[in-house]
Amino acid sequence: MHHLYVSFPTLGFPLIPFPFSVAAFCVWLTLLGAETQDSRDCARWCPENSSCVNATACRCNPGFSSSSEIFTSPTEICDDINECVPPSKVSCGKSSDCKNTEGSYDCVCNPGYELVSGAKTFKNESENTCQDVDECQQNPRLCKSYGTCVNTLGSFTCQCLPGFKFKPEDPKLCTDVNECTSGQNPCHSSTHCLNNVGSYQCRCRPGWQPIPGSPNGPNNTICEDVDECSSGLHQCDSSTICFNTVGSYTCRCRPGWEPKHGIPNNQKDTVCKDMHFPTWTPPPGVHSQTLSQFFNKVQDLGRDFKTSSAKVTIQSILKELDELLEAPGDLETLPRFQQHCVATHLLDGLEDVFRGLSKNLSIGLLNFSYPAGTEFSLEVQKQVDRNVTLRQNQATMQLHWNLAQKSGDPGPSVVGLVSLPGMGKLLAEVPLVSEPENQVVRNETHQGLLPILLSDVISAFLSNNDTQNLSSPVTFTFSHRSVIPRQKVLCVFWEHGQNGCGHWATTGCSTMGTRDTSTICRCTHLSSFAVLMAPYDVQEEDPVLTIITYVGLSLSLLCLLLAALTFLLCKAIQNTSTSLHLQLSLCLFVAHLLFLVGIDQTESKVLCAIIAGALHYLYLAAFTWMLLEGLHLFLTARNLTVVNYSSINRLMKWIMFPVGYGVPAVTVAISAASRPHLYGTADRCWLHLDQGFIWGFLGPVCAIFSVNLVFFILVFWILKRKLSSLNSDVSTIQNTRMLAFKATAQLFILGCTWCLGFLQVGPAAQVMAYLFTIINSLQGFFIFLVYCILSQQVQKQYQKWFREIVKSKSESETYTLSSKMGPDSKPSEGDVFPGQMKRK
Repeated sequence: MHHLYVSFPTLGFPLIPFPFSVAAFCVWLTLLGAETQDSRDCARWCPENSSCVNATACRCNPGFSSSSEIFTSPTEICDDINECVPPSKVSCGKSSDCKNTEGSYDCVCNPGYELVSGAKTFKNESENTCQDVDECQQNPRLCKSYGTCVNTLGSFTCQCLPGFKFKPEDPKLCTDVNECTSGQNPCHSSTHCLNNVGSYQCRCRPGWQPIPGSPNGPNNTICEDVDECSSGLHQCDSSTICFNTVGSYTCRCRPGWEPKHGIPNNQKDTVCKDMHFPTWTPPPGVHSQTLSQFFNKVQDLGRDFKTSSAKVTIQSILKELDELLEAPGDLETLPRFQQHCVATHLLDGLEDVFRGLSKNLSIGLLNFSYPAGTEFSLEVQKQVDRNVTLRQNQATMQLHWNLAQKSGDPGPSVVGLVSLPGMGKLLAEVPLVSEPENQVVRNETHQGLLPILLSDVISAFLSNNDTQNLSSPVTFTFSHRSVIPRQKVLCVFWEHGQNGCGHWATTGCSTMGTRDTSTICRCTHLSSFAVLMAPYDVQEEDPVLTIITYVGLSLSLLCLLLAALTFLLCKAIQNTSTSLHLQLSLCLFVAHLLFLVGIDQTESKVLCAIIAGALHYLYLAAFTWMLLEGLHLFLTARNLTVVNYSSINRLMKWIMFPVGYGVPAVTVAISAASRPHLYGTADRCWLHLDQGFIWGFLGPVCAIFSVNLVFFILVFWILKRKLSSLNSDVSTIQNTRMLAFKATAQLFILGCTWCLGFLQVGPAAQVMAYLFTIINSLQGFFIFLVYCILSQQVQKQYQKWFREIVKSKSESETYTLSSKMGPDSKPSEGDVFPGQMKRK
């Protein structure tokens, strides 16, 4: 392609291609016209911030720049040059900054600085005289109250005075620091912190004073307790004794004195009066010369009583009481209810008198015993955090000391125990009021039968007379006469009746354990206690039920033995199912056999406990195998439509022995470890009913027969669906009947009939007892019937065994006959031997 070039030499333009010639020509005409004008007209088209050069071109003013130094294009502009950034080499010096302006720049001091001359700007580093401004001096109120202004280079900060801190919402406002609540105070533990504005003080607490040489207020103050009693600063009444406490003191009655009515003891304003011998008079309405003589002697002791002779007075009262109980005299001729009233009056009076007299005793332990067996043990002790045990020949009491402490009385505490073997003479034929459920049983089965007192009667008392609901129980251990077999031992206490007499009761007391001649009791209140032997379990057994039990179990033993031999010897039927049948048969066989020979072996406590534990384990193991039987039956029925027995067999082989024997072992081990003394009762080698111990057996049994009942219902439903799809011919109907019978028999085999034992209540109790005994004693028979007699495989095996036995017997008879005839003998014409035919 060729171009046409046009030249404008006058203007100095180079050759321009023709396509641009038109535009260039227009520019040339414009410049040519401008050349003829006066130079003053040049500035009309020069841009802002520029000046005309030679009336033909423009140049930007200093501080501005364009694309070229001189330009003639009217579209050119002059931009401001930023002298404060590279490549400019402007330097303002330290503590200053360069600020660009229109066409120029200025140097200014940084905030917080100013020029010495007071000017605001300068041009270069040589003119820089910037120096720090002291804002704190210019405006002393920059920081608010409790704050101090501190000048810094180019700025200032506010600092709070000691004991103050900034408010979070205002960094210039200081507020007081509460050193006492913030944990910043170093006050000694013997002082009390008092906050002040901007500070705090460590002051001695009330009842304290600075130790010698210590100030009272600064943070190094150390205080000590003021002994108001020794310093004479107390205000105790003369009838009291001052006892110093930490930071204070109390006023306590003198020995042999007691607070006036309505005035508490151990207070600063306590006022006391001389303590008299406790009032103890004969019970009203009782006429007995022996009892009157006893109370006359007691009153003589009261008239001569002095607080310093409290110990001698206690011994004298005990001696008189021991003699009274050893020879009651005409008290034994009183009616029984009056004897009970006398006993109530004596027990109550003893407790009140001994509690009052013990306040005059010094700290220590007292033990007295008397010819008729009366024993007295008492311990006086200051506040301690431990148990106390009082031991006597026939009884022991253990409790925690805090039970003896009377509320609001920091003085010594008293724990006392009196054993009164002779009190049993006055407490003959006393009725027993037991727990409601036990009382109903006794009223129904033992009307007119009264409990027998086994132990000494003991009476316990504390300095704290509020003993009806103790915060922790008291434990008593009694030694007593041997317990008659088939009797129940009870821990009882003496409860006052509304008529002023009383009766034995069990509420709040429990029997923790008993042996032949000792019993452990635990009570949540204090009174007079004893151990009784009550006829709870002497109920006569039904002889018919006993016969049914022994006959049924004997038959079951025979059937279980035959079933076990069948499962062991019959190779053709051995599989997972027969393994389950075998283990169940063995467990039931051993359990029933041990039950028959060992359930009544109560003479030896140890042997009886071992038998009870073994029966517990064997019957639990039997029920566990029943559970496994139910599980296997359900899994087999579920897989009727899909033949998948191999997975069931693998599962059962893996779990059956650990579950069948391991789970019962763990259950029995836990029961034996927690309460071994509850194995074996007075009349049976079985589990105790006390403390819910029997549920260590009933709980698993209930769970197992409930699960097996569910399995049975599911299996019955599955079989019903399966059989409904079969043809209704005669053989099918017969098979259906047989399966229905076997399924029903599974109820007995799986232990579901044990639920009858829970229905032995109300009018139908006796009927249910007979059903329960008959059905469950024949469980072994049902196992042999279903798994052996009604099994076609077992029937064939029995037939095979029978033929082999008959054949063996025939061969034996043939051999015997041949031997009798001898080698030369010939058989008669009518003799035919097995395997031979008669020749004609």
